[in-house]
Parts: sequence; C-alpha cells; structure tokens
Amino acid sequence: MSADKNIRPTKRFITGHAPDGKEIFHDEVGEDAPMYALPKDADFALCYATKGYPIDLNDNKDIGVYQSFLTNLPGITISNGSVLRMVDMRPGATSPMHRTVSLDYGVVLEGEVELVLDSGEKRIMKRGDISIQRGTNHAWRNLSDTEWARMLYILLPVQPIKIGDKTLGEDLDIPGVRASD
Repeated sequence: MSADKNIRPTKRFITGHAPDGKEIFHDEVGEDAPMYALPKDADFALCYATKGYPIDLNDNKDIGVYQSFLTNLPGITISNGSVLRMVDMRPGATSPMHRTVSLDYGVVLEGEVELVLDSGEKRIMKRGDISIQRGTNHAWRNLSDTEWARMLYILLPVQPIKIGDKTLGEDLDIPGVRASD
C-alpha cells in the first residue's frame, strides 16, 4: 500500500464585495484548504462552514464564523449550519460505520469509492458520481490498493429522523473526529 499521497492539495476561493460594491476575492482566509490527518486512513479538510439560517454574508460574518471553526474544528455536522468538507482516503481504507443527523451530498472527485450501508447493500461510486445520504448508517471504502480517493461533501442539518417510535441519533466512532453539536 502506497503511503505517498498522489492527489494535489485543494485550493478554495472565497468571493465577496469590497466596500464600494465591487466583486472581489477575499484574502481573510488563505486559498489553501488545510488538511488534517485523522489517526486512521483519511485526511479531512474543512473547506467552509456556516452557522444559522439564512446565512448572513453582511460584514463578512460568515467568514468570521468559518475562521472560528478553523481554530476549533466542529464535529462532522453543524446542527444549524452547513459544512463543506473534503475527505481524502488512503489506498484500501474503509471508514467506520457511522450515521450523522444530516442530509449529505457526497461527490467522488478522485478514485472509486464503495458506499456500504448497514443493511449490507453496496454501491460503487466512480469519479463524478453523487450520493445523497439521508441519515443512514454507512461506511466508505476506497477500492484502490495503490491510489488515494477524494470525496467532497456538503452536509446540511435536518429534523430529527424518526422511524416508527424510534428517533435516530448520531452514531459516530471515527478516531480523531469529535461528536457533532
């Protein structure tokens, strides 16, 4: 298994307005999205995050919120906000089975990734494929033994998930990732 990361670093470009109304690229946050190595098999980048709805862009409040999350990383989800996260998976890596109370859009950017549900059902996702994760217990597996895989996730809060009389909560045991708020 290759430990050399064969995926380029991620850049993010944040736009906005100058005081005169002119459109600009903001420089309050650097273009390089910092990756955080988890103890097992993956790197995370918090590419952007917000809190509250509707999102307040005035006076760059959203950028301030994001900067605070960069210094105090949130859990997988933010209960009243959005999360834009990049995940790089080592060759052959499989995430722990987990559930978030959120609606997650996941896009494969590099490699082939298998989405595994707690029921045992599986789907192979290739570059450009999208998953719509609706609060299900699931795991991700990088199908390559030699290449890293990369996924982009957008996570949004949802109402509590109820199945019959049972309310499903977060079920998360990913080393290096704290519980969501």
